[in-house]
Amino acid sequence: MADFGAWVVPLVVAAIVLTGFLHGVPVFDTFISGAKEGLRSSIQIMPTLVGLIMAVSMLNASGALDLLSAFLAPVAHALGLPSQVMPLVLVKPVSGSGSTAVLTQIFSDCGPDSFPGRVASVLSGSTETTFYAVAVYFGSVGVKKTRHTIPAAIVGDLTACILSTLAVRLFFPAG
Repeated sequence: MADFGAWVVPLVVAAIVLTGFLHGVPVFDTFISGAKEGLRSSIQIMPTLVGLIMAVSMLNASGALDLLSAFLAPVAHALGLPSQVMPLVLVKPVSGSGSTAVLTQIFSDCGPDSFPGRVASVLSGSTETTFYAVAVYFGSVGVKKTRHTIPAAIVGDLTACILSTLAVRLFFPAG
């Protein structure tokens, strides 16, 4: 059974190629066409991604993230969030790798089995990199007006913040 995982991807690729041949699809030409389109999409969204990465780096390097976290600590307290989790709340909508670094910092400062560590774990797994996802998906198809997407996603992230604290309190009452 352990070898099954090593064979899944090659078998799926072989099945796709075989199905294409059986249906008369020019498989290699179709692959090349898709690769070209993927490269075009990557180039199209590159400026947005560079801007997001630069913004997160600047927030971390300037200390603005710590300042904003300290400023929002009363809001965190009102929501029941540990103040140590606020940097994660602020970074997660923008950067997945940045939020992983913040999560690792929370683990090293508080411990993964502490209340802040558990809340950070649940929060990290239940929120989305909202602005990154909007930039990539909407940018790849050329959508300029996001309408209700960002407000709805932010409400979803806020809901995840509140419910992650409640879930940890419910499942780990002593924590």
